[in-house]
Amino acid sequence: MEPHDEHPCRARLGQVLATASATLADAGVESPRVDAELLAAHVLEVPRGRLFLIDEIRPDELRRFTALVGERARRIPLQHLLGAAAFRHLELSVGDGVFIPRPETELLAGWGIALTADGDTVVDLCSGSGAIALSVADEARPGRVIAVERSPVALSFLRRNAAGFDSVDVVQGDVTDLSLLSDVRGRVDLLLCNPPYVPDGTTVPPEVADHDPAEAVFGGADGLSVIRPVIALAAALVRPGGHVGIEHDDVHGAAVPALLREHGAFTEVTAHRDLAGRPRFTTARRR
Repeated sequence: MEPHDEHPCRARLGQVLATASATLADAGVESPRVDAELLAAHVLEVPRGRLFLIDEIRPDELRRFTALVGERARRIPLQHLLGAAAFRHLELSVGDGVFIPRPETELLAGWGIALTADGDTVVDLCSGSGAIALSVADEARPGRVIAVERSPVALSFLRRNAAGFDSVDVVQGDVTDLSLLSDVRGRVDLLLCNPPYVPDGTTVPPEVADHDPAEAVFGGADGLSVIRPVIALAAALVRPGGHVGIEHDDVHGAAVPALLREHGAFTEVTAHRDLAGRPRFTTARRR
């Protein structure tokens, strides 16, 4: 008897992954092989890097995997199927009603972490799941991190993710309200923000259109309707010599630096690109 005949009800994992990858590719999923492997690792309860050690998949595992592939093919976000989104060193709880953090935002978070000194007060506006705020708390030694979010649904995810981070305070608030966080006015060392910035009417993938909340994605006709008041709020909150970093759309590579310069409260305005070379965030220092 051939060795592979010992378990006739089991399927070869390599073939299963190839089939799933083809299914996801046909559905227009951007990274079909990666998504198939991550779903398989989730079902098999192993790290993705250990899949190559597994030759076969059991019938019950195959049924669960096939069901998940079917949902992913319907463009349900991978992170919703996995129950978490990876961001830097964190696994964040996400679901419908909260924006899924993107890998490119890790660059803004990393910039902020590098600037955070022991005991600093850091503010994260439009915090969503808490990706930026919690990464700063996790990787630096701030005295206090204030994570601000308006959406009640997003707040529930933010509070869940922030549990266990003693330095993080969650605040419900609207970042367009210039009286927000009046208790730390002029005393914030670092302010970070990943606001809604996609111009209205822009075509976005089904995962975004059907599952990310529109208020966390779209930023008005030019995509700057939230960024403008965020700059004004940053000027009020950040201490002289403190820093601000704002993520933006790749069409805003000139517009956001110009807004920061025109405000008059900031110097050292610097545009930053993502790993694909696209304009991604702008930083500045409070005069």
